[in-house]
Amino acid sequence: MRIVFMGTPEFAVPVLDALVEGGHQVVAAYTQPPRPGGRRGRELVASPVQRRAETLGIAVQSPERLRGAEEQAAFAALDADVAVVAAYGLILPPPVLAAPRHGCLNVHASLLPRWRGAAPIQRAILAGDAETGVCIMQMAAGLDTGPVLLDGRVPIGGKTAGELTAELALLGAAMMVETLLDLPHRLAADQPGEGVTYAAKIDKAEARLDFTGSADRVERQVRAFAPVPGAWFEVAGERVKVLAAELVERSGEPGHVLDGALTIACREGAIRLSLVQRAGRGVTTATEMLRGFAIPPGTRLA
Repeated sequence: MRIVFMGTPEFAVPVLDALVEGGHQVVAAYTQPPRPGGRRGRELVASPVQRRAETLGIAVQSPERLRGAEEQAAFAALDADVAVVAAYGLILPPPVLAAPRHGCLNVHASLLPRWRGAAPIQRAILAGDAETGVCIMQMAAGLDTGPVLLDGRVPIGGKTAGELTAELALLGAAMMVETLLDLPHRLAADQPGEGVTYAAKIDKAEARLDFTGSADRVERQVRAFAPVPGAWFEVAGERVKVLAAELVERSGEPGHVLDGALTIACREGAIRLSLVQRAGRGVTTATEMLRGFAIPPGTRLA
């Protein structure tokens, strides 16, 4: 098929690779424009999709928006059979949705209609869902409201958002290739009217660990925000990220350190920190950090 690909983060790269490996003709890759980044946060950094598309020799388009007549005409002129979308980051207006012969298909990382929106993986972990998955959806004007052509499920277990994102990216890539094999004849099913939830964009303030909640909830915070933005707490005026933790059967005053292994009491139960990162430093075990940064038992973490 003649395909326009639309995606931005690392999640979208395996989908692009699968389309090329499947023998499809990707005539253009649309992605978000380069954003400030790098060590100093000043240099412009291209998206993972842009970098991969350039390596593959695919023309890259990075408009700030798609609402203008000029941008829409340029998109239509690509004469695509279908547009494949994976975490692109821009809303597609009706003229763009209608331009490809078979419309626009989205790789959405949830079991729709649960977790429509921007952060379905993190929201599923935070909510304690037992499973999640991928839906290949025919895009419509609403927010992730279109009919579903194919879905696949995976257990969440103790996975972090990073681990789950990588797994779902590969699953979504395989499912999109499968969908395209018989796209003109594949039937789509409307989403159920019940069970709709929305996955709001993650606010960095949500990553602050709340030890007044249950240990289960705190542990899910750690996994939902690993590796980015990273769950965190403050001690001695310094912010410390937590990238891994385990549940422990202990009790105490919420937010207080219970022992020399960095076990922290929650409202119900406790967690023991495994991987941490001080500001401006690399990731270490909690034991390694404590050798040079004492947090004695009885310390209250904020």
